[in-house]
Amino acid sequence: MSGLRCREIEARDTTAVVKLLTKGFRADRPRAYWENAIRILSEHPVPPGLPKYGYLLENAGVPVGVLLSIFSSVPADDANELRCNVSSWYVEPGFRSYAPLLASRALKHKDVTYSNLSPAPHTWPTLAAQGYKPFSSGLFVSFSWLSGSVAGSHVKAIAPGTSADETLSSFEVQLLRDHAQYGCLSLICELNGRRFPFVFRVGLKFGVIRRAHLIYCRDLTDFVQFSGPIGHYLGRRLIPLISIDSNGPIPRLVGIYRDGRPKFYKGPDRMRLGDVTYSELAMFG
Repeated sequence: MSGLRCREIEARDTTAVVKLLTKGFRADRPRAYWENAIRILSEHPVPPGLPKYGYLLENAGVPVGVLLSIFSSVPADDANELRCNVSSWYVEPGFRSYAPLLASRALKHKDVTYSNLSPAPHTWPTLAAQGYKPFSSGLFVSFSWLSGSVAGSHVKAIAPGTSADETLSSFEVQLLRDHAQYGCLSLICELNGRRFPFVFRVGLKFGVIRRAHLIYCRDLTDFVQFSGPIGHYLGRRLIPLISIDSNGPIPRLVGIYRDGRPKFYKGPDRMRLGDVTYSELAMFG
């Protein structure tokens, strides 16, 4: 089609984007969900030269497809690491054959590590063809309140006056603050003068049981160490379950592993278990 093109979403497109996504996901997510998502993306700082919202497919100036993307920059060993969570996308039925245009445009940055955290099973072969690989094969659901306490440890939510020091970096303080604003639980575990950051997103399991999904920790060994204190903190708030992306049962934790819910990545840096920050799961709920 001569009038078909793919381009970056601009602020003036957001009303049309919300309309398309509401239509595409009407069985699962109301319009208010997408309005909130667009508001969050409008406030989220992105690395220079990368799109703020994602990509739009239009025909003769009329939007017919959309793909949201969340770009971020995180500290790594030698330099900042660029990431992009490829979030929700929808294309009108009459233009589905042109959907690969959105994907190819979104995946063109070779120095970016991409993630897809909630792909439908029928899309897994397509992701493999695009070069994605699984970094997590399933979920471990932990009954952390059954774990023992850690003598001298304390768990608390981030406070407005929390500041950085040699045990908690300025980036981690900002990460905790950002995710608290998204509606996550941003916690700090203290032990022997050292502070350890954790972020959880709370949702429902089976529609009735509250569950906290681990969004961030420095290393899964940190979560294992503080599983008991965190479990007791969450349990007092009627959150009995903690889910963790994993590739099998996690030693020293009491719980159940369920395979078959993979999360994928593509790019120069393998995604790490225990870090899905600045993603649709963390930011949109």
